[in-house]
Amino acid sequence: MTMHGQSTPEITVVIPVYNEAHRIGRTLEAVVSFFVSRDAEILIVDDGSTDDTIALAEEIASNTPMVRVLAEKHRGKAATVLSGLESARGNIVGFMDADLATPLDTWDRCEEALRNGAGVAIASREGVGSNRLNEPAYRHVMGRIFNGLVRLLLLPGIDDTQCGFKVFTRATLDDVLPRMLLYRDAREVRTARVTAFDVELLYLARKYDHEIAIIPITWEYGEQSKVNPLTDTIQNVLDVLKVKINDIRGRY
Repeated sequence: MTMHGQSTPEITVVIPVYNEAHRIGRTLEAVVSFFVSRDAEILIVDDGSTDDTIALAEEIASNTPMVRVLAEKHRGKAATVLSGLESARGNIVGFMDADLATPLDTWDRCEEALRNGAGVAIASREGVGSNRLNEPAYRHVMGRIFNGLVRLLLLPGIDDTQCGFKVFTRATLDDVLPRMLLYRDAREVRTARVTAFDVELLYLARKYDHEIAIIPITWEYGEQSKVNPLTDTIQNVLDVLKVKINDIRGRY
């Protein structure tokens, strides 16, 4: 597919989706409107949805040249995002959640950080200038405990590794993606699976000297979040420990 007369778009926006039929239309309308004047491709990566998500996305893509749809087996968000990043053709590549909990104009601030020398720009719901709206207190407390572990073991100075909005230069992505180990060969799963693949991404970026820019945002909690506070927290902690062990063993 040629974008604006070019075979390689400047930007690729990866949006992982799983059973998002109730909002995929609104999401794509907003994202396409935001990027309509840019040389961009919007890559919807479906994580084996069991509703009408992929049919609706493909219908929109058939009438919207900048939208592309990639159908995956249900292997969880990590594998879905990684497949999207590996399929992305842009010189600047990012991913965002389908609920658009992070404002779309965060993209412009991330791009500015990349132009100023960063290899990765990440939205952050913590620190000066950031704000969380409507998040249950227990979710916030659990998130802060988890982040404390991440900072202690792997990423000191980064107060939010899990916000689903991150943007990379092509050079950084090409360096980091082949080094990732945790979810490249993920098996199919039965339920939504939320993991700490972001931690591995960011740890490898920092390990190989790619500057990480932190962009404070106002973020709004979604009532239809697929995060399971107990099981996903346990999985995330295990992921962090696996990254630490992999590093100690020299696998990175």
